[in-house]
Amino acid sequence: MILLRSSLFFLFLIITTILIAGIGSLIGWAIPRPKMHIFDTAWSRLNLWALDKICNLNYRIKGLENIPDESYIILAKHQSAWETIALISLIPGPKAWVLKRELLFVPFFGWVMWYFEPIAIDRKSGRKAVDQIIEQGTEKLEKGINIIVFPEGTRVEPGTRKRYGIGGALLAEKSAHPVVPVAHNAGVFWRRRDLRKYPGTIDVVIGPAIETNGFSASQINAKAERWIEDTVEALPQDKEETSR
Repeated sequence: MILLRSSLFFLFLIITTILIAGIGSLIGWAIPRPKMHIFDTAWSRLNLWALDKICNLNYRIKGLENIPDESYIILAKHQSAWETIALISLIPGPKAWVLKRELLFVPFFGWVMWYFEPIAIDRKSGRKAVDQIIEQGTEKLEKGINIIVFPEGTRVEPGTRKRYGIGGALLAEKSAHPVVPVAHNAGVFWRRRDLRKYPGTIDVVIGPAIETNGFSASQINAKAERWIEDTVEALPQDKEETSR
């Protein structure tokens, strides 16, 4: 039953991606860039609704009061595809993603991403990619656009860790904009490279904003990593521990 429900959701995800991205690609040129976020927000909310109705997979979020008034950099745990869907609508305000350049060439999804002007990097380019994050990220922050970074760079299985990249923290150091750490346990219910979505409730916790003015990138990264990993470790790590 879980596999059947998960397959139905995957079909729903494909259909909504094609429809919303297709419409966005066709009419995006006529819509002011700030208004384009209605498309990704609608896509996110629609698929979170479908996850609840089809797979009985819901979420609860804490810490929205920690969101600062100024633009900020989100450093988030990366365990699953779930957060790439959810953070678009769960965290308020316009957002730009730091993502690998290849994603822009994914049919429909990648095409419409061009309109949201992500920071699309070549992860093999080393320092050039970091400079791109700093330059483009600072410009967007000054325009009131928040930046989402997965510092681990790839999805990590629950209970394991991966070294945090320095790009997001360097952007915070150079721009002096605050960092908002985000922890969750989505990988418990939707594992990487697994079609199955298990029923339950994903916990999302938004931490207190981290002051960056006067701190080095390594200090900022260490603070964010410590808070994220400690918070993730305290969240339920077994599907049976959660309740709706």
